[in-house]
Amino acid sequence: MTSSPRTTRSAAIWTLAGLILLTLNLRAAITGVPPLLGELQDTFGLTGVEVSVLTTLPELCLGVFSALAPLLARRIGTEAAITVALVVITAGLLLRVVPAETALFAGTVLAAAGMATGNVLVPAVIKRGFPHRVGTLTGLSMMLLSVGGAAGAGLAVPLDHLGGWRPALAAWAVPALVAALVWGPLALRARTRRPERPVADTSPSAPAGLPRAPADTAAGTAARAAAGQGSLLRSPLAWAVMVFMGMTSLMFYTLTAWLPEIMHDHGFTPATAGMMNSVIIVIGIPLGFVVPVVAARMRDQRPLVLGVVALMAVGLGGLLLAPRAGWVWIAVFGVATGSAFPIALTLLNLRSPDAAVTARLSGMAQSGGYLLAATGPLTFGVLRSATGGWEASIWLLLLLVVPELVCGLLAARPGFVRPVPPPPDGPEESRPEPAPVSVRSTESDRAR
Repeated sequence: MTSSPRTTRSAAIWTLAGLILLTLNLRAAITGVPPLLGELQDTFGLTGVEVSVLTTLPELCLGVFSALAPLLARRIGTEAAITVALVVITAGLLLRVVPAETALFAGTVLAAAGMATGNVLVPAVIKRGFPHRVGTLTGLSMMLLSVGGAAGAGLAVPLDHLGGWRPALAAWAVPALVAALVWGPLALRARTRRPERPVADTSPSAPAGLPRAPADTAAGTAARAAAGQGSLLRSPLAWAVMVFMGMTSLMFYTLTAWLPEIMHDHGFTPATAGMMNSVIIVIGIPLGFVVPVVAARMRDQRPLVLGVVALMAVGLGGLLLAPRAGWVWIAVFGVATGSAFPIALTLLNLRSPDAAVTARLSGMAQSGGYLLAATGPLTFGVLRSATGGWEASIWLLLLLVVPELVCGLLAARPGFVRPVPPPPDGPEESRPEPAPVSVRSTESDRAR
């Protein structure tokens, strides 16, 4: 992929097609499994613990492998890394149809590893190839992620009825392979090109009144090189982005995992309770497109964060005080969760000065964020088992709204993440100081 000013029209169209196919393949392999759990459990004789592991494994893998994606991209290139990720997704999906329990779990790990790599590199692809369309393409990517996830869940049972669980799981290997074939030529094209420097962020999405990314000058190149040697782990802004993304994901996964049971316990039928989850996802589809566009056009995204987190608090409070008004709170949760994650994903680009930092920030935020999110459903369930009711678990989510708000406001402030260079070797006081210059010697030099 080339920098935006040098990207030809045909290459941009090809990259956009690849981006669309990539994002469509980053959820279906996960969402297509839960509707088939009963049949898989009967086929392989899985215990309840093994079923729980199978459903939790993708989130854990997303957290673990997200940290490796920037390293892979730096070593072989972004395009090649995405191609490898899609091939791995294809291999994992095909491996899951082998009639062996080990193959089912190993295929899930492979598919999730490929999806983790793709997740991390999507923001970098947008930042590097389309810096003037960050909001629009982030919104499009979010919408396609939701569409792919909904298609995986919605088509699982019909495909199962047509040919059994094997075709239902393997069907998604076809679009993954097609996407890999699209990204292959992009990877080959990138290898035949000389390395290029990152482009300064002069797009409208860069906050007005802030220092822009270093321009393509000798000083700018040196500044970028120095920044690339630093660590994001020393950047408070990077940590704020990571925690905000983790908390938004934790809220979504916990609510979608347990809301059907909560609603059922408060008098709703199982069918209605299950439909409520679908409504939350459907509400999030248009918001996934609109919210990033709005966020990218704003200089300061803190009002958006404040509004979304306030909606989450209202929904959780309503669930505690008036659970019978379930559909009202489902609508509130749909807007809150459907807006929060798109904001977090958009901030990966808006808080980065160039595509290289975007990839690193995305890897850090998604790795730590998914690992944090994976603890939510489990902790919620443990509290439910320990107390025998839902109140303590919902109160826990209400308390977690506080760090979500604080980190969200910090992450949404105008500014860029700057990798912090390591401290110099040796104590500062041990460094030799320059010899003092006397006034007398300076005057004598002038006299000469």
